[in-house]
Amino acid sequence: MARNDMYRLNGIAHVAGYIDEEPTRCVRTIRRQQKMILHDRIMPYLDSAGLLHVARLNDYWFKLDEPLISAFVERWRPETHTFHMPFGECTVGSALSLYRMWHISSASLLMDFQFRDMPNDATEPTVQVYARGYIMMLLSTMLFGDKSGARVHLRWLPYVADLDGLGKYSWGSATLSWLYRCLCRVANRNVKNLAGPLSLLQFWIFWRFPTFRPRGFDVILWPLASRWGRYMPSSDEKGPRVIATRHRLDRLRVDDVSIISQNAI
Repeated sequence: MARNDMYRLNGIAHVAGYIDEEPTRCVRTIRRQQKMILHDRIMPYLDSAGLLHVARLNDYWFKLDEPLISAFVERWRPETHTFHMPFGECTVGSALSLYRMWHISSASLLMDFQFRDMPNDATEPTVQVYARGYIMMLLSTMLFGDKSGARVHLRWLPYVADLDGLGKYSWGSATLSWLYRCLCRVANRNVKNLAGPLSLLQFWIFWRFPTFRPRGFDVILWPLASRWGRYMPSSDEKGPRVIATRHRLDRLRVDDVSIISQNAI
């Protein structure tokens, strides 16, 4: 058997088989986040849709640690949707509950300006328009972000049309599935851009692996992910940091993993 055969998935080379050739390889994360105003009058609609906690997280501009995420991506196996660690397998689970391509060009720019200031005397139908715009922004950036830039997928229009029915969907499960799909794509050595709910992925890493938690963020907030909302990753060169993080993962033991559920807090 050839050396890299075990890393090949349906004819696509897994990034783990090429670490020796590209030791400083680091994925580039694609972030899409809008600073739309969270008006008080739209909050009841967000709450009934099950998205209010996600809306509160949008107040934080999460900084992603790309070397950290890159090292974890190298251990992601698309066959099982798990990270392969020295002590066994683990995966992103219920932490995400804290919370073909047709596009509308420049839709995010439209949202940013057209929905910025809601009149104080806005009628309820107008408030609902703002609520739909905010929910469209959350779905297309915080939960189901992709690499399309300043665009919003048409798939969300039927959902926001029925504000009363948004609460029946399991947004946490759908977000988890989208994250799995994004991780499976970037496991391909030829793909170097990673999109998706990456702030929640980074939160999961900090929560489950205490040795990777940044210092100075001991106060537990709600939603839990906001605990690291002000985290600033190191500005040092990314290549050496990927290598260092990879070595730290190689030395992990089962005792280094936190099994305390967020529901126990």
